[in-house]
Amino acid sequence: MHKVVVLYPEPADPDHFRDYYVTNHLPLVMKWPGLLAWRYSFDVAAAMGEAPYFAVFEGDFADAAAMAAARASPEGRRVAADVVNYATGGAVVIDYPVQDGTG
Repeated sequence: MHKVVVLYPEPADPDHFRDYYVTNHLPLVMKWPGLLAWRYSFDVAAAMGEAPYFAVFEGDFADAAAMAAARASPEGRRVAADVVNYATGGAVVIDYPVQDGTG
């Protein structure tokens, strides 16, 4: 499993961000080839103090190659190009292989 995480700092207009993200951006994300699962939240909290991020997105892919192919696809390029339409605070994109564990 390979995960992509997008961390969004506070935007200039939080209401616009929420509306645009749900109405326009997520429908683009759902067209990513190879996307196994996805989730997001606008309720980001920190264990102590202010949370440095306003929103978070997680997407799961079978492996790094599947994620890279999705990001390079026409759908992936549309997703990346759309970020400027709502994320005035920018976006931090990270990805990593997931290591499973049990307690």
